Amino acid sequence: MYDLTGFQRDLLYVIAGLDEPHGLAIKEELEAYYEKEIHHGRLYPNLDTLVEKGLVDKGQIDRRTNYYTLTRRGRREIQARREWEADYISEDFEA
Repeated sequence: MYDLTGFQRDLLYVIAGLDEPHGLAIKEELEAYYEKEIHHGRLYPNLDTLVEKGLVDKGQIDRRTNYYTLTRRGRREIQARREWEADYISEDFEA
């Protein structure tokens, strides 16, 4: 997870939180979070990078639409990241 960009980590979290999301659903979630438009030229190359790294699987719904799921490795990476964060930020942390 250390070699991912923040955007790529956010992609992993969104994919983890949705049931086999397609690219547009992921894009909409990130746009709501970032409060700005996410361009296809940013979204899809980063999704492909996560697939290449073995963190995400890509399947096909139809000829134009793909869906994404976390791999076992992707789930392990998120868990390891959450454990690392917990070392520094307790549950009772208040900003």
